[in-house]
This record gives sequence, C-alpha cells and structure tokens, in this order.
Amino acid sequence: MSDVNVCIPEETGDRLAAIAAAEGLSLRAYLARLVETLLTPAERAEKALAALKEWNGYAPRAAEDQDLGSELDRRLARVSGQ
Repeated sequence: MSDVNVCIPEETGDRLAAIAAAEGLSLRAYLARLVETLLTPAERAEKALAALKEWNGYAPRAAEDQDLGSELDRRLARVSGQ
C-alpha cells in the first residue's frame, strides 16, 4: 500500500478527522471506506441506465443515447448563456 499526500484546508482536515473519530475510525480508514462508496460519473450513468431498464425496460441504443446527450448539452449551454 502506498501513501498519498493531499493538501486540503486545515479546517477540512480537522472536520474529516472529527467525523472519522466519531465513527471509531482513523482518518486513513475513514477515507478508504468513503472512497469505496463513491462512483465515477461513468459508473453513476451505468447504474442509472440499469435501474431504468429494470424499472420500465428503457434501454436506449448508442445513437439514441448520443443524440440525447447532445440535446442535454445544447439545453445546458442555452441555460448557462454559452
């Protein structure tokens, strides 16, 4: 196992340490556990699509998915004024 140094504000480090201690964990153990619960955006999208398919059978084809992504990007750009 290798160590990693991360620079964060002191208040944030103190808060993380307090949360870890309240759960009876070291900061290292708390962060390791926390990371195991997080998903990348691609993993979240995959889980969302799987849930939609299970819930109502929705399973877009790749081209449809790309078209929907483009439409979402267009709408977000319009709303954000870009």
